[in-house]
This record gives sequence, structure tokens and C-alpha cells, in this order.
Amino acid sequence: MSSNHPRATHDEQQTARREKLQQARLAEQRAQAVRRRAVIGVSIAAVLALAGGVTLAIGTAKSGGRTTVSADAAPSSAAPLVTPAHTGGDGTVVVYGKPDAPHTLAVYEDFRCPVCKKFETANGGTVQQLADNGTYRIEYHLAAFLDDNLGGKGSITALAAAGAALNQGVDEFKKFHDVLYANQPDERTDGFGDVNRILDLAGQVPGLKTDAFTSAVKDGTYLPWAQKVAAAFTSSGVTGTPTMKLDGKALNLFDANGPVSADSFKQQVGAA
Repeated sequence: MSSNHPRATHDEQQTARREKLQQARLAEQRAQAVRRRAVIGVSIAAVLALAGGVTLAIGTAKSGGRTTVSADAAPSSAAPLVTPAHTGGDGTVVVYGKPDAPHTLAVYEDFRCPVCKKFETANGGTVQQLADNGTYRIEYHLAAFLDDNLGGKGSITALAAAGAALNQGVDEFKKFHDVLYANQPDERTDGFGDVNRILDLAGQVPGLKTDAFTSAVKDGTYLPWAQKVAAAFTSSGVTGTPTMKLDGKALNLFDANGPVSADSFKQQVGAA
């Protein structure tokens, strides 16, 4: 019996060692599985975050005849802020019309917005006529969210150039505003992101394309101002362009057939 005791002890020790090794291998396998799940979880989160960013970057939604805001404001610039002459309010509003007009039409739009162009083409002349005859003054609140929605820099570049036009005069701004909409490229092409294209269009406004204007557009002098204006739009609570409010009351700019008629627009203004 005694001769078998040492063998039994040796076998038991080997069995114990095998069990420990097996337990260690199982523990390592479990640890690897946990690590794999953690990596997969992080990867999925990263993909979802990127997917969300892409959705914001390219998701231009159109609702009720308007392009809806679905992105952050344009990125900030480290360049010094230069505010154009002839701005109104806190320096982010462009006022067109007679200062003593009894009413105010707040206009919210993005130069790259195709829906804004549709309304401008149909009723831009009527909107200006009512401002010119003193019915109301126009306060332009300009956006650049389509750069984030679609990629590129056309909205903010056009807005900065509009600032250079405004620096020369409100009339120059309004004429340049109209030229930009009349020549708006497909929003997906980012045509306004090319300053040379912007300068070519500026040549259609008599007296606008001065050396000072050209330098301001090429140098991006009013880009920080444009970013401030775009940020003010984002903070306004307006969720789509175009939007127009007469003394704070929203007007209906579109019906089932597209932009409302000039008569319908005038009737809304008269009723308000």
C-alpha cells in the first residue's frame, strides 16, 4: 500500500496541474472574448457617430416648401471680425427699405437654398416693391447651413461677398442679392464656393466690382462676419428657409402648386 501512495500523490499533482492550466486557458479565452466585445462596441459607436455626422452633413430635408435646417452653423474663423457698414441690429442684420416704414418683414434665407430661389423668382419683385413703397422694411437674416448639409463653402462665401457689397451700400447689397439668386448654381455643385465665380457675378451690378470689393472677396475680409451672421440665424429658432415673418407673424410662402402668387402674398401682408 505504501508503495502506491507516492504514485497516487504524483498522479493527483499532475491532474491538479492540468486542471489549473485548463482553467487558465478558459480564463484567457473569456478575457479575449470580453476584449473583442469591447472593441466591437467601440467600433460600432464610432461608425454610428460617423453615420450621424454624414446624415447631418448631406441630409438636406425639404418640408412645406422650405429647406430645413439639419446641421450646425459654419465653423468659426480665427481672423479678426470686420463688420460691414450699413448693418442693422447687432451687426448681423441687413435692413432694406425706408427706416420709418410702419412694419418689418423678417426674411430668413440661404444663398445656396434652391427653395429660396424658387420663391425669389416668383415673388422677389413683389417683396421689393412693397418695401420700396414703404409698406414695410426688410430685415435679412442670412444662413449658411447648407454648407454643412451638402459640403462645400458656397453659402458662407456668398454671404461674405454680400457683406463686401453691403459695405458699399444697402442698394448694392440688394442688387447683388438678386443677382446671386438669379444665377444660383445647383446646390450640390457648390458653385458659389469659387470666389472667381462670385466676382464674375458681381460684375453684373453696376459699380459694385471695385478694387476694394474685389480685395475683400478674395481676402475673405467679411468671412468672420458672415460666420457671425450664420450663427445668429442658427440661434434664431427658425427651422427652414425661406421663412418670412411680418411683425413676427409667419407668412405662407408656398401652397400645393409651389410659391404663392403675388396677389396672395400681398393679401397676406394686407391682412397682417
